Amino acid sequence: MKRMVLVGAIAAALAASTAFAQSSRAAANLGTVHIAKKVMADGKPLAPGTYQVRATDDAPKPGTGQDPNGEKYVEFLRGGKVVAREVATIVPASDISKIAKKNPPKAGTSRTELLKGGDYYRVWINKSGTNYIINLPTS
Repeated sequence: MKRMVLVGAIAAALAASTAFAQSSRAAANLGTVHIAKKVMADGKPLAPGTYQVRATDDAPKPGTGQDPNGEKYVEFLRGGKVVAREVATIVPASDISKIAKKNPPKAGTSRTELLKGGDYYRVWINKSGTNYIINLPTS
């Protein structure tokens, strides 16, 4: 009987850890964006279209004096497959007014826009008050 209880407890712990891992992966989802112009991501062309964007745990090595949590790699997915990867600058809500001229998108939404001069296309995602800003070259 003790053995059955122990096996049950282990099975419950494994199920809970699997559910936690799946919910952690789900938390990395930043949302869906529509890119209206051909851009470059990680040095490769990214066609216009709608993409799922998710954050990764990977980050570029910060420069001297830079916040180690100030940038993360994000992935662009189409049809469930990663088609591009790029660096996003991460800005908390408390600091966004220091760097942005426009109001950020509302929490849980995104904005895409061609920047002045047409050299960059900005993808700006606000996930629960944390801003992910991705600037993609247009050529």
